[in-house]
Amino acid sequence: MPQHIGIVGCSAEGASLCYRTICAEGAQLLGAYAHPEVSMHTPSLADYMRCIDRGDWHGVGELMLSSANKLASIGADFLICPDNTVHQALRHVEPRSPLPWLHIAEIVAGEAARRGLGRLGLTGTRWLVESETYPEKLAARGIECVRPSAAEREEINRIIMDELVIGVIRPESVACFQRIIGWMKEVGCDGVVLGCTEIPLIMDDANSPLPTLDSTRLLARAALLRAVQRAAAPA
Repeated sequence: MPQHIGIVGCSAEGASLCYRTICAEGAQLLGAYAHPEVSMHTPSLADYMRCIDRGDWHGVGELMLSSANKLASIGADFLICPDNTVHQALRHVEPRSPLPWLHIAEIVAGEAARRGLGRLGLTGTRWLVESETYPEKLAARGIECVRPSAAEREEINRIIMDELVIGVIRPESVACFQRIIGWMKEVGCDGVVLGCTEIPLIMDDANSPLPTLDSTRLLARAALLRAVQRAAAPA
């Protein structure tokens, strides 16, 4: 049997896209309609935002750990979190976690290296873009990271937090992302990280000036592979 995937949810749109991807693409590995067992626990996003707004990453970690313990209690074998921003707290979580985690930025960096990309633009919430979550993981693979300007970070953050996390999609927001990613292309980027799990709701390879690294679906696919490969591994 494939391993049981535990999803530590944060925002509903990103978590649901990850969940849907696991369920929809499981059939490619396991046969028609099949996918690994999946469980998800999601505290209120407001609880996360109270911690994030005051820079309380230990508090964010406690919320993640609470979900981890609940998922472990119902039989999950490993954990994923389809939210890039809260990965800043994972260092506080892993030492006390009852289960292992897949790190979203490590997965994206691995895919970038596999594709031979060397200079990536980074999009995401301002908390993520201003952190070292992606630059560190990319640098370990010899990949440079380019961040938007301060004003662009604020506009991207507004689109994510005021629109995408509540399922609002506006053409002018797509145009904003296209303009920013177009600038990244002009300064030599050969790809762009969609480093918020809601950004794939409006951006993909079809409308982006640069090839995209969809963190949401890459995480889901990595979880699928782990679930199936660990089940198939000899004892």
